[in-house]
Amino acid sequence: MKRLFEDIGRYCQLMLRVFSRTDNRRMLWKQVPTEMVKLGADSILLIAIISIFMGVIMTMQVILNTENPLLPRYTTGLMLRDTYLLEFSSTIMCLLLAGKVGSNIASEIGSMRVSEQIDAMEIMGVNSANYLIFPKIMGLVIFMPILVTLCVALGLIGGVGVAAFTDLITMDDFVYGLQYAFIPFYFTYSVIKSIVFGFIISSVSAFYGYYAFGGALAVGRASTNAVVKSSIIMLLMDIVLTDLMLT
Repeated sequence: MKRLFEDIGRYCQLMLRVFSRTDNRRMLWKQVPTEMVKLGADSILLIAIISIFMGVIMTMQVILNTENPLLPRYTTGLMLRDTYLLEFSSTIMCLLLAGKVGSNIASEIGSMRVSEQIDAMEIMGVNSANYLIFPKIMGLVIFMPILVTLCVALGLIGGVGVAAFTDLITMDDFVYGLQYAFIPFYFTYSVIKSIVFGFIISSVSAFYGYYAFGGALAVGRASTNAVVKSSIIMLLMDIVLTDLMLT
């Protein structure tokens, strides 16, 4: 418990440094597009493949496991739409990104720490936390709504593919289910969650990388801690956000 409170305190102190003094604002914001490409755009292929295949699989599973004459056929499209909007496009996608993006951030900053590059920045009077971490946080947070939109669209396209190329469900029933009782706030809810989760992934991963001490083994340990701890925090925040926004 003592270690937990110590980590929380160090994390808060680090975030204060990240969002405090900026030595060169213009140069700092020039790094944000680079981080958007590295952390966000480079993850599009992974998100696209998983979203499409999960859309196909979820559609088939719903159809095959809800054989009930009292259950309308359009329920399949409705369930796929709400599942993607409420959980998959934000929570599940971010858990996947925690493994890819989180480990990348932690290992990159951790390598700079163990090779004493961060110490050299501090000696030169550079706010290393702001220079290294701020662009990563902003880059991922800004790109998250794009990934959410892409995830939802491709997941629904996967479901449409099942309706178009199989006889499990007709296209009319599936499309009607997608349109039935649509609540626009669900998409807003998903975007808000993804922004919060993007901040958690980038900041927690940067925290463990920034305080990685002890050589090359510390970098691997920091990457593991970043993925595990950010995933746990996201799941806890998922409960909090759902309670605040949907109840």
